[in-house]
Amino acid sequence: MIGLTIITGLHREGDHWGGGQILDPKNGSVYRCRIRAIDSGRKLELRGYLGISLLGRTQTWGAG
Repeated sequence: MIGLTIITGLHREGDHWGGGQILDPKNGSVYRCRIRAIDSGRKLELRGYLGISLLGRTQTWGAG
């Protein structure tokens, strides 16, 4: 799985990046996604969802 592209198609939408897709490498499912920088840019808040943003989940990636 090293080198696998998991996020594609993002473009800037104000204070976040959206309009892209994210791949769940565990099961091959593709979801719409939205990303924004938090904690002075040290972390990314990523929201993956189906259809509308209410039907999804959020993860925080970055330094602890």
